[in-house]
Amino acid sequence: MGVATVAVVGCGMMGRGIMEVAAVAGLKVKGIKLTPGDLNDARSKIQQSLERRVKRGKLTPEECAETMARIELSSSLAAVQGVDIVVESAVEDEPTKIKLLKDIESKMHPEAVLGTNTSSLRLETLAAGLARPERFLGLHFFSPVPAMDLVEVGAIAKTADYAALKADEFCKQIGKTAVRVQASPGYIVNRLLVPYILHGIETLESGIASADAIDTAMKLGCGHPMGPLALADLIGLDVVRAMAETLHRELGDNRYHMPKTLFQLTEAKQLGRKSSIGIFDYRGEKPVLNAAIEIG
Repeated sequence: MGVATVAVVGCGMMGRGIMEVAAVAGLKVKGIKLTPGDLNDARSKIQQSLERRVKRGKLTPEECAETMARIELSSSLAAVQGVDIVVESAVEDEPTKIKLLKDIESKMHPEAVLGTNTSSLRLETLAAGLARPERFLGLHFFSPVPAMDLVEVGAIAKTADYAALKADEFCKQIGKTAVRVQASPGYIVNRLLVPYILHGIETLESGIASADAIDTAMKLGCGHPMGPLALADLIGLDVVRAMAETLHRELGDNRYHMPKTLFQLTEAKQLGRKSSIGIFDYRGEKPVLNAAIEIG
């Protein structure tokens, strides 16, 4: 029942994180990058993450080298052949995912399990074009994957017990806690988290408090490790926007209405930590509020 080999389609931050934790756990990993760019860049970023573990005493240099040796990167979907489980972690766009999942399924072993890392798109819609929907489910990891213990496992009505149990076993093998959720957009965490982040941005816009005060209040008042504004920048404002738009469309709930600031920053490609500026500007010695944000 255990998983020996896993393929991860998508070499962004989430995909690389899934590859890393699987390889650290001893699984053979095939990472697949279908977008333009150098495969060596993805390998280098995984290497850097593992080296940070070495510096913290979490891995030995030998374990780091052994982990990297278990990761094989490719630019071809043919690499999914023969693996036990495939995790799709591509762009959060419904038409793109529908086509990609169909292409993946056509090349993977018929007994393998196919998981998608989406949490906001409807799994039933994504499964509509699949020949074997009984092998399909949601596997929603959280960023940064090496540090976050949770995986939400969302099964559709056609998902076979075998596939769900295989997903549970995979999560256990890589040191994650799996929670079963219904195949509803947002699952548990994003259904609750996205309105929290959006209201944090709206609170800033209204001038009720400064950005630092908002984040400090939620850390000290609610025991959160990070405030909503810093968290939005960490997740990526483009990702927050995509989740808000999808959940607003799918659920018809105004709690997911996008604030003006989020729209303006994403249109300006100021996406948070990944672009060095978002709600906060990270280009100086310490983060400060982005001067372009309009208050009041």
